[in-house]
Amino acid sequence: MDLEKGGRGAIERMVEAYGFTTRQALCDQLGVSKGTLANRYMRDSFPAEWVIQCALETGFSLQWLVTGTGTNRNDIESDIIDVPRKKIIAGKLFESNKYFFDKAILPNKYKKLFCLDEENTSYILDEAGESITDGKWIINIDGSFYLKDITRIPGNRILVSSKESNFECLLEEIKFLAKVVVVITKNKMEITC
Repeated sequence: MDLEKGGRGAIERMVEAYGFTTRQALCDQLGVSKGTLANRYMRDSFPAEWVIQCALETGFSLQWLVTGTGTNRNDIESDIIDVPRKKIIAGKLFESNKYFFDKAILPNKYKKLFCLDEENTSYILDEAGESITDGKWIINIDGSFYLKDITRIPGNRILVSSKESNFECLLEEIKFLAKVVVVITKNKMEITC
């Protein structure tokens, strides 16, 4: 691969990647003068630093930006979803880092996912406002967060249960944050729909 040449094609592909119609718009995006860009374009000198910046900002494939071959989007990136991770510590919910999953693993009907780790199990939860149904939920009781099993019972009541305790209350007495939709343990993964 000769990186001394190929500047014209790379610049044209960057214009396309950013969705611009003019090279002037590319100059503005990259923070370079028209003369600098025109010089690289006319001499066909390869703008490596601009291509890297473009790939990072747009998600377009570095191979495609450099050579014009292959797919223009990173196939791996388009198949990956990052899911925010949270932790419950002493009843408080804290932001943590992220997990990355293949989109094919997670049901696509869920739109607002996050992950919660507890002991040897990771839970992927959906907080997109589903009606309250039986299952495992993160709930808020008097300002503290808990991961509990919820069972609806007659009279607009619920049974809240865990290893430590069980109790009944009115549905309105509990605030529901998110429902578990995927359970990942050390040796298996279970999807609940």
